[in-house]
Amino acid sequence: MKPNPDRLDGSPAIRQTFLTNPSHPRLDLPADACDAHCHVFGPGYMFAYAPQRSYTPIDAPRDTLFELHRQLRLARGVIVQASCHGTDNAALVDALAAGEGRYRGIAMVGPEINDAELARLHAAGVRGVRFNFVSHLGNDAQFDSVRAIVARIAPLGWHIVVHFDSDRLAALTDFLRELPITIVIDHMGRPDASLGLDQVAFTELAALVAADDKFWVKVSGCERLTREGPPYADATPFARHLVELIPERVLWGTDFPHPNIRPPIPDDGALVDLIADVAPRAEQRRALLVDNPTRLYWND
Repeated sequence: MKPNPDRLDGSPAIRQTFLTNPSHPRLDLPADACDAHCHVFGPGYMFAYAPQRSYTPIDAPRDTLFELHRQLRLARGVIVQASCHGTDNAALVDALAAGEGRYRGIAMVGPEINDAELARLHAAGVRGVRFNFVSHLGNDAQFDSVRAIVARIAPLGWHIVVHFDSDRLAALTDFLRELPITIVIDHMGRPDASLGLDQVAFTELAALVAADDKFWVKVSGCERLTREGPPYADATPFARHLVELIPERVLWGTDFPHPNIRPPIPDDGALVDLIADVAPRAEQRRALLVDNPTRLYWND
C-alpha cells in the first residue's frame, strides 16, 4: 500500500503542488460548469500568510486560478479560504471582486466577527464559513465557537463547510445533526480508499447524508484519498456512490492548488476527465457541475 499523499511532517515549507501547464481535458463540460472547491494563496507580498499556519504554500494568486479555469473550460468557481491565511479573508475577497460575479467564497471567521464585517463579506460574494477538524491543519474548531458563528450567519442564508479526518466522524455526528444550518462535507469525509466502500467511516457518512437533506458532500479529493496514485481508480468509487446516493446534493471541485499534496502532483485536466467516471451520465454531470452549485451559491 502506498502512503497517503496528503500527509506532511507538519513543518512549514514552500513546495510546488500544482502543474503550471496541466493537460487540456477531453471531457465536454456543460455550460456554466463550476469548480466548487478551489483556493487562492497570496501573493505573499500582498496577502500575508497566518503566523500560526501549519504549512506555507507556494503562491497561487487569483490570476493563476482564473487562467486555470479558462483552460479547463470552467465558467464559475467557489473559492474556499484555507487555514494558511487564517481568518484574514483579504485574498479571498480580492479574488471575488476580480471575478465579477463568477465566483463565490467560503470564509474562515472567528466568533468575535461583527455584523458589519459579515455584511461586507456577503456583499463580496461569501456564502459560508469553513471549519477544520483535520489533525495536520492544527487545532480543531471548538463546538461552542461553531454554534456561535452558525447563529450569526444563518440569517444571511449562508451554510458551513466542514473538513474532517474520517476517524472524527463518529465524534462529530451528533453535533453536526444539531446545527440548524446547511452543512457541506469536504472531500467525501476523507475515507481511506484502500479500505473500500464498506468501511465504517464511509458507510456512516453515507447514512448520515442520505437521512437528512441539510447535508451536502463534495465529491472532490480523489487525488488525496488514493493509495494507488493516478488514475485514482481506488478512490473514484466513493465519489460515484455519493453521486448516485444524493444526486441533488453533491458538488465537485479541483482543490487547486492542491495544498499539502504529496507527489505525484495532480494534473487538473485529468481531474476534469475523471468526472466521466464519477458521474457517467450527462444529467448527473449537469446536476453536479451546474444545477447544484447554482442552487447553493447563486440562489440570489
